[in-house]
Order: sequence, then structure tokens, then C-alpha cells
Amino acid sequence: MQHETDNRSAANNTQVRLGSKVVGTGQPCYVIAEIGINHNGDIDLAKQLINVAVGAGCSAVKFQKRTIEVVYSAEELAKPRENPFGPTNGDLKRGLEFGLEEYKEIDRYCREVKVDWFASCWDEGSVDFIAQFDVPCFKIASASLTDDNLLRHTRAVGKPILLSTGMSTLDQIDHALEILGKKDLVLLQACSTYPAYYEELNLRVIDTLIERYGVPVGYSGHETGLPSSVAARVMGACIIERHITLDRSMWGSDHAASLEPNGITRLVRDIRLIEKSMGDGVKRVLEREQPIINKLRRVRAAHA
Repeated sequence: MQHETDNRSAANNTQVRLGSKVVGTGQPCYVIAEIGINHNGDIDLAKQLINVAVGAGCSAVKFQKRTIEVVYSAEELAKPRENPFGPTNGDLKRGLEFGLEEYKEIDRYCREVKVDWFASCWDEGSVDFIAQFDVPCFKIASASLTDDNLLRHTRAVGKPILLSTGMSTLDQIDHALEILGKKDLVLLQACSTYPAYYEELNLRVIDTLIERYGVPVGYSGHETGLPSSVAARVMGACIIERHITLDRSMWGSDHAASLEPNGITRLVRDIRLIEKSMGDGVKRVLEREQPIINKLRRVRAAHA
């Protein structure tokens, strides 16, 4: 695939509209609270997590949608796995999967509390299922980056796409973009370990993706702390996505790699403070500095 020689400033001028919000250069960071399957199959818990995201000031919440029999083999579903829903892995996967009534309630509730929602869809049927709710965008998980048919099917819906790039090579990302194109696309740097170690995060890939592809780039984090996600924003990530939970000790595979309510609240606060702190790059003497100059500067500058 032949890449344009986009420079950094050209790449930074790229923007994508997600519903009523725009992501990209000069725009506030779009913070996604990923609920995923941390609702543990309980719609009331899902609503509590939506409330956490709204209270923290997140831009959107995200779920996961799978057609279990399509995504998993019969052998995988039959494996023994003790869980609250039964003795097999299939019992667990089906128990964690919301259906039409739950998603109708999610859609209604998110409209009530005024927060966007969407989902990572792991198969074509799930894309069609979520599309009926007119979500602002679709997320393609790192695990699905090499699923050409799913990429084509998701793109055909006509909504913006967020593509996570965990466990993927640049060649594989190149191929995915040959299918998806660059229009209405945001790439997310990610490390697909749960929880991820700090030395695995490789935040400098954010620069690599911006320079190579010339599209907006964000960060999907699975680490346990906050500093790396804040740093990703400083490095130019226009989207920050983090899993959320009420309690990291709850049962379930993703809770340990999630932020609790205090954590997601602090993350959004720190991102907004950083955005306020970045300024415009023009060096100037502030009016509030003038009294300090008068008080402390013994030798005045020769040139004003």
C-alpha cells in the first residue's frame, strides 16, 4: 500500500464528527468509558456504570456486542468454566450478552442522561443489530482488525469507525485501511493485555500512526493507572478510551483492567486541566506576571 507523505501538521488538521461532537486537532479529547461486559449481564449495573461515566464527564459509553455462536466455536463454548450463569464457557458468554430489550433500555437511558453510546461489534449480525439504534460510530476491536468481511460490513453502514490496533503489525493495519479507507476513521493505539504493563504500552506509536496514516489517532488503555492515559493526550491522542467498573475486585475478566469511579473521574479532570494548560505556543508576558516583574526583577530588560 502506497502511503501519502502526510506531515504531522497536515495529519493534525484531520477531524472526524462523532454525533454532535468533533474529534481531532483543536477539539476537546473525546473520553470513552468502556462498560464492555463489566455490567455482568445486569441492566441495573449497566445503568450504574452509565451514571459513573456521566458523573465523570465522559463523552460516551461503549458496550460489546457478539453473536455468541458465530464468534465462538462449539468446542470453545462447551469448555468447563464455573461462573454465575452455569458450568460452561458458553453459559458465561450467553449470560453476559445483552439482547434487544436491554439495548432498548440502554438507548433510552443514555438519551435521558444525555450521553452518547455505541459498541464494539464482533460479527456482521451484531453490526446490523447495533445499527438499528443510530449510534454515532462503530468500534472495531483489535481482535477483529484482520477480519476483512467484518471491516467491509461495518464500513457499509456508513458511520465513522474507531479501529483499535492492539496485537497488530503495521502491515496488518495497512491492509485494514485498504479495506476501510481513511474517511471518517480514527485509529487507536492499544496493547491487548489485561491488565497491561506500563512497559508494554509503547505510547510513541501514537506519533507513528499519525505520521504514517494522516488520520486522527487516539489511545485505548488497559493499564491499571492514569499517568499513561494522560500522557497519551499530551502526545496528541484525540480519543482516550478506558474500561470502567464499580469495583475492580468484582468477578469478570475485564474488571481488573478497569478504572473505578474515582479513577475515571480523576482521568477526565486531569485531561481537561492539561487541555487548559497547553496554550497556543506563543511566548508572552502575562498581565498577572507584571507585578512580579516589578517586585523581583533587579535588572530590567533592555528591550521590552
